[in-house]
Amino acid sequence: MTGTPIVSLRGVGKSYGAVESLRDVTLDIGGNEIVGLIGDNGAGKSTLIKLLTGVEVPTTGDVYIRGRKVDFSSYSVRKAQEFRIETVHQTSSLGEKQPLWRNFFVGRPITNRFGFIRVAEQKRVSEEIMRHTIGFRGAGIDVNTPVSRLSGGERQGVAIGRAMHFDSDLIVLDEPTVALALSEVRKVLDFIRSIKTQGHSCIFIEHNIVYVHEVCDRLVVLDRGRLVLDTPTSSIGYEELIRFLTELHRGSSADGPASPDQSGTATQA
Repeated sequence: MTGTPIVSLRGVGKSYGAVESLRDVTLDIGGNEIVGLIGDNGAGKSTLIKLLTGVEVPTTGDVYIRGRKVDFSSYSVRKAQEFRIETVHQTSSLGEKQPLWRNFFVGRPITNRFGFIRVAEQKRVSEEIMRHTIGFRGAGIDVNTPVSRLSGGERQGVAIGRAMHFDSDLIVLDEPTVALALSEVRKVLDFIRSIKTQGHSCIFIEHNIVYVHEVCDRLVVLDRGRLVLDTPTSSIGYEELIRFLTELHRGSSADGPASPDQSGTATQA
């Protein structure tokens, strides 16, 4: 990683009463990279994302965005968006009965000085997003097409394209392939690749390790709130990764917290 990271976590922890959801996590997300975030249910993935996107406040540690320490007394989802961090959630955030052009600008319309929506301008920009950002080429889809007519993969493409249009440096994808057919998954993976080719970064949360290993530059594994692996994808083969995760799962079944040293695989920068 070169240059100042988009996001840095330093010794971050998050507790809910006696439950520690995150423990002393130190992590950087750099520019123009796709980072796979892996872990079982309860590993801390959702909590980490909530901290980055202004939903939760850390109990311990600090978060930096482009080198500037985050003041959590004024940090929020809206503030995260202003800092160019966007989340595409597992559940659809699209209005299914609304046309594409309205969905691209939901909550952030282009308006004139009187506050009226500039419909023609929004349709023009929506066309640009469709054709050049997410690559919708089919004659059957245009800016007036309602979202209900799109496939699951195409809907994910709309949400990803919206995030890229608003110039997000970091786009968080929360299980974008859930309940999709294989052909639709391939579309989503292509959309994820396009995030990097267009100069953005991505945190890709996904249970299917095949997809993560295929598209990610770097792999980050959480286990019971601890960061236990941070390594370039090129340094660990798919089978080796599966063995590591299997051993980690076995270790998680034992009493006491897991650690990178106990797993037999060192955490790598």
